[in-house]
Amino acid sequence: MNNLNTILQANKAIAYFAIMAFILLFVGLNQSWALALGIINMSLISAIMALGVNIQWGYAGLFNVGIMGFAALGGVSVVLIAQQPVTEAIDVGGMKMLIALIFGAVTVAAGILLNRRGVNQWLTTLIVVIGYLITRHYFSEASDLIEKVDPAITGYLGGFGLPVAFSWVVGGFAAAIAAWLIGKITLGLRTDYLAIATLGISEIILYVIKNEDWFVRGLKNVYGLPRPVPYEVDMQKSEWLQNIVAWIHKSELQLLSQSEQIVRLGDYVRESAVVFVKLCYSGLFISILVAFIVLSNLALNSPWGRKVRAIRDNEVAASAMGKDIKRQHLQIFVLGSAIVGVAGALLVTYDGIFIPTAYQPLRFTFLIWVMVILGGSGNNMGSVLGAFIIWFIWIQSGPMGLWFVDILSNTMQEGSASLEFIEDRVHYLRLVFMGAILLLIMRFSPGGLLPEKNKEL
Repeated sequence: MNNLNTILQANKAIAYFAIMAFILLFVGLNQSWALALGIINMSLISAIMALGVNIQWGYAGLFNVGIMGFAALGGVSVVLIAQQPVTEAIDVGGMKMLIALIFGAVTVAAGILLNRRGVNQWLTTLIVVIGYLITRHYFSEASDLIEKVDPAITGYLGGFGLPVAFSWVVGGFAAAIAAWLIGKITLGLRTDYLAIATLGISEIILYVIKNEDWFVRGLKNVYGLPRPVPYEVDMQKSEWLQNIVAWIHKSELQLLSQSEQIVRLGDYVRESAVVFVKLCYSGLFISILVAFIVLSNLALNSPWGRKVRAIRDNEVAASAMGKDIKRQHLQIFVLGSAIVGVAGALLVTYDGIFIPTAYQPLRFTFLIWVMVILGGSGNNMGSVLGAFIIWFIWIQSGPMGLWFVDILSNTMQEGSASLEFIEDRVHYLRLVFMGAILLLIMRFSPGGLLPEKNKEL
């Protein structure tokens, strides 16, 4: 019976992905291949995020809604690792900022150590206050000096100028370290309390990123981040690409005059350059996603994975058998957050810009959770499927909304107040679609499109 369920689920997965592939092919043929590949790339990045959330929720039942904070840490890592250093800012305030950070770390460590050793509370408080004042003095002076260095373009320390691929690893480690610190505090909580705690801490992370200009420019954004693939402008100058495009469109170009051939060929080369770059990104993202899926499946089917699911299903029984519940939850929380951090770094690399204000709960929490719920919590391929479906609907809701308005315009008087009201609020349809999907999946398939195997009837 289990083998039959496995075969049926595999066939369902193939069918769902085949339908999704056909839809994306339709978009490429009827709209543009650049749009289709853009949807694919964003779906792949979202799938990695959904995989991280699925590991936390599907494997262990941890309700983490601080996803945006861990994704932001991944994005920050790209800036700090790959961006070139601002030498002038380092010269005027780098040393003072380093002193401030060292004093701050020493003050925190001293406060914890003295408190654990039972040193007089007044003496401990005095040492911490003195350390804080020294830290604040150097920090304020350093940040002011750094932020005054050409603030329209820089106004921050910059990064280390290392390869951008290294920042993906650092983004995962940064998110993992933050998750470990958060987990040590919050994992004793359950369900909604854990959700509130993770959401609050993620907002704190974003508050720091948005308001400390010396760090990553705050609300000014960081542009021109390094890329692991060629730039579209450089690809347009590539002779081999020009020759391939000219050969593909040879029959069409022969019918045009020489001046028209140059113009038309230039248009085709520009489009092909964009498609080629997006294809490079697709190959990169697919390889990373496949690696995560393989490793996750191996872990899930190992004794470790069975222990994790046993704790999720019955903590009391698992604890009675000698399992360390909190330690296991901490491992899962760190692992899932690290994957989200990698995805956040990939997203900033793909966009080529770091925008702190873009990290909103709707995009980086609600949508990711809907992906996991729609695909099926506890099923890695389900999370991937949910990411593709939800992101496609999120992007295509605009054209679908306009199509809906066109239909209404045929039945309503042109210029009517009702029609104008609907036209002005077409963009809200994506929220309607998300809500409808969530309601339908919870009503007719609570386990998702691809439920976890051991939860199938």
